[in-house]
Amino acid sequence: MTTARETASLILPELPAWRITYSEIAALAQVQRPVPTTWSRRHPDFPAPVAHEDGRPLFDARTVVDWLTATNHGNADPRHLRAELALHTLSAWRTPSLSASVLVGALTALICLRQQLDTAVSGQSWTSVLDRAAGLDSEDTFLLSELRAVPDPDRTGPALAALADELTEAAYTPAEAFNWVLEARRRLGCHDLTADEPTPAVVRALAALSGVDSLDEGSVIATPHAGAGDLLAALHTQAPEGSAHTYLATDPDPARVRLVRRRMLVRGVYEFQLDVIEGEDLSADDWGYPNLLVCVLPYEAAETRSPQVVLERIQTLTDYLDTGSTAVVLGPADVLVHPLPRHGKADRLRRSFLQESFLKVAISLPDGAFAYRPGYRTAVWVLSRTPEAQRAGLVLLSDFSAQPLTEPVLDTLAEDIAIWRASGWRKDLRHEPRNAVIVPAKGLDDRPGAAFTTQHRPSATRYTRSVIERPARISDLEQRLTELHEQARHRTDLRAALGAQAVLRPEDQPVRRTTVRRLLAERRLRRRPGHRIAAEHLTAEGHYPVLTPDEILDATRRGSRHIDRGVLLTAYEHAQFTEPGDIVVTANPRFGVYVDEEGVSVVAAPARILRVHPDADPPVRPRVLAALLQAAASEYARTSGAVRASRRIEDLLIPDLSRDEAERFDAVLAEIESRAAFLREQSAALDDLARVTAAGIADGTLTIQNLPGTND
Repeated sequence: MTTARETASLILPELPAWRITYSEIAALAQVQRPVPTTWSRRHPDFPAPVAHEDGRPLFDARTVVDWLTATNHGNADPRHLRAELALHTLSAWRTPSLSASVLVGALTALICLRQQLDTAVSGQSWTSVLDRAAGLDSEDTFLLSELRAVPDPDRTGPALAALADELTEAAYTPAEAFNWVLEARRRLGCHDLTADEPTPAVVRALAALSGVDSLDEGSVIATPHAGAGDLLAALHTQAPEGSAHTYLATDPDPARVRLVRRRMLVRGVYEFQLDVIEGEDLSADDWGYPNLLVCVLPYEAAETRSPQVVLERIQTLTDYLDTGSTAVVLGPADVLVHPLPRHGKADRLRRSFLQESFLKVAISLPDGAFAYRPGYRTAVWVLSRTPEAQRAGLVLLSDFSAQPLTEPVLDTLAEDIAIWRASGWRKDLRHEPRNAVIVPAKGLDDRPGAAFTTQHRPSATRYTRSVIERPARISDLEQRLTELHEQARHRTDLRAALGAQAVLRPEDQPVRRTTVRRLLAERRLRRRPGHRIAAEHLTAEGHYPVLTPDEILDATRRGSRHIDRGVLLTAYEHAQFTEPGDIVVTANPRFGVYVDEEGVSVVAAPARILRVHPDADPPVRPRVLAALLQAAASEYARTSGAVRASRRIEDLLIPDLSRDEAERFDAVLAEIESRAAFLREQSAALDDLARVTAAGIADGTLTIQNLPGTND
């Protein structure tokens, strides 16, 4: 087996060392940050640091990759590790004479050349590579100029050819290797290919919404303003294999036009099924009107963006649509879905898309659709030209502006749009949209300037279990509050006055002080670590409660997060439960302490456990220790701008009370805790009652029959 070091030496002579930290090893191996540190402690053969920088150990990346590959540690596929190493090699070769754009252009051209020739491009002189490229691209339309632009070709050219072969062999297909290079374009500094491209999640969403998988064989697909070709490649991936579609694309930048040609050719699209041209006008006269048009409108700053110009650009795109064709357009939300000045030119133009039932779908997306434009809010329109006899005059409105674009969310949205499209843009009584509402287009047209957003919740949400069970849930909470009220009336301990009988300590009786560190050394306490629990494993329902710093600091109600038994026993086989009386402490984001009276909980790092030794002499009382630590920590809280508190938990000075005094203090704390627990239970029930009722009133599924305290 060829090691990573041998591979690197074959690719580039005199390769500079790639030194990485523990955090970078975790990212490379696709594991949590503490895992590499654990590997270094448990495995003697783990690579030793080659240097230290600011106290951090640095490791040779090639040695680490060899170790990960040989031992099968981590979650990264070996070919991913090889690709990451090769891509670092690529970034190491970026110099003032070899810019990022030239580097990406040459490497993608070599991968394309290899795919077209179906043979390796390394192991030969650069002149031979250029000759073969000239024979393939005689008119220089997609790769010859990129190869000729390589500086110092006799040295750099063969090295890049070897790198292209290495990436292609590590990938399953040349297209995947091509994608790896483009995915790395941001860290390579090739920002001109990244700044105005949507994030991968948005690109996948547009491809899923387009319905490309339901097009007839041999259809024409167009992407104006193609950019680096991310969207066109996603549409090709989404299309069924062997669909023989024709792909049209335009872009005003000639370099991007050539890149898109290479990207589609390397995916196996033949030249007679591909036409990528410079400019903005599609070659519809030669290929026919597209059956599907998907477009991401170029970004414009809000200060210079004209709503009318944006809408006119969309209107120009729809001129390419024939009857039955569909367009999916991503553009600025303030133009597509937000309110516009009443009766203005932009308002009249936007409402014109409602006429003839042209606009079918309007979707508001969350912020962050463009990684380089985090404040740019976007929306999606789906338009289709339908015959007059088939027009239903309905529009589907969906608002995802407050939801993350996760895979389940995107799947639900795509399914709603697919059913909406399959039903001929009409309501299907067998399916109610789950995250959208269907409204008459005339209702929007009759409200000049109104937003193209939902004014009420989808009716399907009315029939979810949480909604149906709300009245019963409210009744249970009211019954629980009644029971608590009766308990308060009959509990003598709650009616009696609380008397701690605290007095000043005599000066001749000074208190002896200790620290947690000393208690640990004296074996009166034992320390147990918390466990790093992945966020996706925390659920509202599960077998075991999880105590995170949020629960300890009262930022989240205790008992609101659990973990499933099966997940705990498989993914966290070394996890330990708390025992009754365990003291759970955290120092981040600030100091917090909690006594777990019942036990059988899982503590999530960075919180940890201080466990009282049962045979300690004198004994340590958990409630007393927790209260004293809380008081001591308040004197050494983290100041503004500081990374951590001025004293560690182990070094906080606390009184080491005598047995009798600790018992009296514990009795007072127990009484306080009993009363506080009862009040917390009442407060929690009241909070739940207010929350559940407000949620039902807000979404229109609940009403109040009689006002409290009235007969009306």
